[in-house]
Amino acid sequence: ACSSFLRRSSARRLRVVFEQAPGRVGEITSTTNYLQDSSENFSEREQQTCSAKWQKFSPYNQLPSFPVNFAVMARLLRQSSRLSQCLPSLLAKPSSNVATNWANSRSYAAAAAQLKPSPVYTQPPPAPVLARPPPLSEEQVEQYFREGFLICPGFVDVAQLDECLEAVSDLVDFVARRLYNTGRITDPCESAPVSQRLWLLEKQFKGASVLIHKGGVLPEAFQRLWSHEKLLDAVTQFIGNDIAGHPVWNLRSKTPFTEQATVPWHQDNAYLSPECENTLQVTAWIPLVDANHINGCIQVLRGGHTSGVTAKHTCCAGDTWYVQCDMKDMESIGVSDKDIVTCEMARGGVLFMNNAIPHRSTENLSENIRWSLDLRWQDPSMPNGFHNLKDNVTMRLGSDPDYKTKWDEFANVDRTKLQMKDAREEDKDYFETTIAGPWMERWEITHPNRHTDALKKSGLTGWHA
Repeated sequence: ACSSFLRRSSARRLRVVFEQAPGRVGEITSTTNYLQDSSENFSEREQQTCSAKWQKFSPYNQLPSFPVNFAVMARLLRQSSRLSQCLPSLLAKPSSNVATNWANSRSYAAAAAQLKPSPVYTQPPPAPVLARPPPLSEEQVEQYFREGFLICPGFVDVAQLDECLEAVSDLVDFVARRLYNTGRITDPCESAPVSQRLWLLEKQFKGASVLIHKGGVLPEAFQRLWSHEKLLDAVTQFIGNDIAGHPVWNLRSKTPFTEQATVPWHQDNAYLSPECENTLQVTAWIPLVDANHINGCIQVLRGGHTSGVTAKHTCCAGDTWYVQCDMKDMESIGVSDKDIVTCEMARGGVLFMNNAIPHRSTENLSENIRWSLDLRWQDPSMPNGFHNLKDNVTMRLGSDPDYKTKWDEFANVDRTKLQMKDAREEDKDYFETTIAGPWMERWEITHPNRHTDALKKSGLTGWHA
């Protein structure tokens, strides 16, 4: 709804004010007045649109009504700084104490943590009206927002997981045949079970599991699970009646004793652009086999989501493409190793998380592959933070109870190729096992490796490109 004039001049000025000098409240006030004076550039309809969006986007809607300039500022700041979480509190009720601490702080995360918790991640929406009894109790919904995660045993029918494992078997078979037909392996291991085959391939071709991870085309069995009415009903309890699937979904092949299958401490927001940090994204981590401390499960830092701030991350962990966050940096958002919860789950269970909760996956010390899926949803009207590479797929609309997900275009677009299109030419060797993407540009590269080298050769101009 912003005019091109405001988009060019105000956004630049706000970035300077809030990123270079966040404690200079006088300049904040000056910029506020500037935007107020510029409100004449808006038609009545644009002003109404901005005001409506502010009421929807702002987690601070318990404060008095804001003039249109606040709506504009909120919209611009979502794209320019993670400090947007703190802006309404400062402008509505200036606090010299907070401003002083903010100005003197060396860490945006530590300063933001001094403010009240972010309602985006901590306050449940009004209870929705569903066609069926809600799958989650009020206590479970409250726990999700209070602790940042929720374990639901027996939530998914194991027969549906069997369908997903059959699809996994087909994906592994496709990789095995390509490796064998091109002479890269001598044995396609056709008789091996899905719990073993990819690991056996990995022993012959290092990086076979990466080829599975890179695969971006969505099998029909995964589509059915992702849009299953029970899962969507639960997500409705978290975000409301309008639901979209986020473009980042993953099939995780945690092969035994494999570094690239062991994900370090991080927040999902660290992989996304900051514009989405006012967007609640619900993740369902679904193990296709039993997940425990032996074969590798998820650990979370209970309560690490409450500030809504993304802690400092670095790139990359070991010989991987993963960003990571040290425990000392987690302390800036109010958590430590005392808050670790190990989420062991039997097959059929679902772990719900949000995009701000710190988590990791532990190493697989067993003799079998631990397969899992992570699927994500959000409000379709909110930014997804996926660097403008791929849109969401709408799954449910409150205004249209009969809406059906349109899978064709989404399911057949390989998002891995999109995120790496600048890092490697599209016709590059299928068997290349490096992964690079825009998230690497957001954080300091403290451990260069072949993945970061691929980024340097890419010509990317910024993580938000």
